Amino acid sequence: MSEFIEWGALGQVLVAGVLVGAGIPALFALGLRLLAGSAQDREDAARQAQAQARTTEDGRPVAVAIPRPGPARMAGAVLCLTLVVAAVGTGLFVVVSGGH
Repeated sequence: MSEFIEWGALGQVLVAGVLVGAGIPALFALGLRLLAGSAQDREDAARQAQAQARTTEDGRPVAVAIPRPGPARMAGAVLCLTLVVAAVGTGLFVVVSGGH
């Protein structure tokens, strides 16, 4: 059976499939998580809103402003999302060019 299957090529396809199939969505999720800020930021913003008792005239709560992530988190998020866009663009280029 091994004379019909090129095991090296099969391994390369398997590794590439795992990297693209799991790696790109993981990078996207990490980028979004870095943009979202930490749980401590959300808790602080909610605590501050409760202390100020922010409500509209008809009694509905006002949206809580969550602070932007720090420069390191923003840089990491931009890097992750840039890699995702580059990977998607490269994939589209390969498909449109005929796959060669």
